[in-house]
Amino acid sequence: MNYEEARAYLEESKRYGGEIGLGKIYALLEELDHPEDDLQFVHIAGTNGKGSVLAYVSTTMTLAGYRVGRYISPTLYSYEERFQVDGVPITKEDYVTHMEYIAKAVARMEARGLSMPSPFEIETVLAFLYFKSKHCDLVVLECGLGGLLDATNVIKNTKVAVLTSISMDHMEYLGDTLGDIATNKSGIIKPLAQVVTTKQETEAEVSIRNKCLESGNNLMIADYTTAVSLSSDWHGQKFSYENEVYEVSLPGVPQIQNATLAIEVLHALQACGYTLTEEQIKAGLKAAVWNGRFTILREKPYFLVDGAHNPDAAQKFVKSLQNCFPERRIIYIIGMLKDKAYEEVIRITAPLASQIIAMETPDNDRALPAAKLAEAIRSYHPQVQTASSMPSAVHMSMELAGPEDVIAAFGSLSFIGDITKIVKDYEEKEND
Repeated sequence: MNYEEARAYLEESKRYGGEIGLGKIYALLEELDHPEDDLQFVHIAGTNGKGSVLAYVSTTMTLAGYRVGRYISPTLYSYEERFQVDGVPITKEDYVTHMEYIAKAVARMEARGLSMPSPFEIETVLAFLYFKSKHCDLVVLECGLGGLLDATNVIKNTKVAVLTSISMDHMEYLGDTLGDIATNKSGIIKPLAQVVTTKQETEAEVSIRNKCLESGNNLMIADYTTAVSLSSDWHGQKFSYENEVYEVSLPGVPQIQNATLAIEVLHALQACGYTLTEEQIKAGLKAAVWNGRFTILREKPYFLVDGAHNPDAAQKFVKSLQNCFPERRIIYIIGMLKDKAYEEVIRITAPLASQIIAMETPDNDRALPAAKLAEAIRSYHPQVQTASSMPSAVHMSMELAGPEDVIAAFGSLSFIGDITKIVKDYEEKEND
């Protein structure tokens, strides 16, 4: 099996379907002697902020001298980013080695008439195998969807269970109320684990507290509202929290909330016996990088990308624009998936824009057609155009923007890698 064959094997596994439940991944892990049992985890669930918290925690722990695995989705620039050790993606050779091992196990399962695992289940098992082979001291694990029945929730050795900001999203899978969604995501809480959450809406907080009471877990709530912003612009921000001053290099309003949560997660790891100083925490927060979340790609005009795709993220995105770019003319490029609350996202974001370009997210069966997206936008904003492609959308935005204006592309993480490359290619042509 070479790399292309390994990727094709994963693609072919889509035919088995992706029904919710942990039975198939448990069976595969049993076939492989449970590599996850030899690892220790920080397990992260939530609606928004999972990736940023993962970046803060894993960067800090690596700087403190630990070997740290990261398992993330979706990825922006390359598939291999999904599996990282100390911030370095898996090599194609290592990917093939572990996929061959899994394929043999799946073949044995199939011969016994067992149900076959889905692509995400296979990837999750591959992550466990890879992190075990690299002798990781800690794995920071991001849930794919929900918590209780997410494939990552097969783990036992959770040191810290983390619940980021919870809001209404994926209701068809997780429940129709904030309490139901929080209950599902709280399913990652294991006996004896430290539990850390950000300050939540009351309904979500009640669900989390109830789960902790039921399981006998210690709960820490990181109250970001007590943090005081000392300085903030698109280069990053400085804030005080619990009588300490911290800096982060990530711009955007949500990052103080995410960073305070990460601080408490790191303190929880200290309580679990990991050696970590306050100075290392400060250095790790400042060093952390997380692309695709209010990321500035260029200046004159400013061009930024953001993954805002649900109402809560949209509200934070608007506040970030107002905070970092007050009084500037703003042009949007929007591409969204049809199964998201796109009308509500448009309602929240549209008033800030001078012009809006609607595009279809490429190579995605769930993409909302540009014409339908533009039609929805017109209910809230008259100045909307459609772009036939992503390069066309970038070109149109550059033609509309003056050197002091801001172009903001958002609506899905799925196109950020492609649009980043297009913008960089555009800039290189400008400089030729």
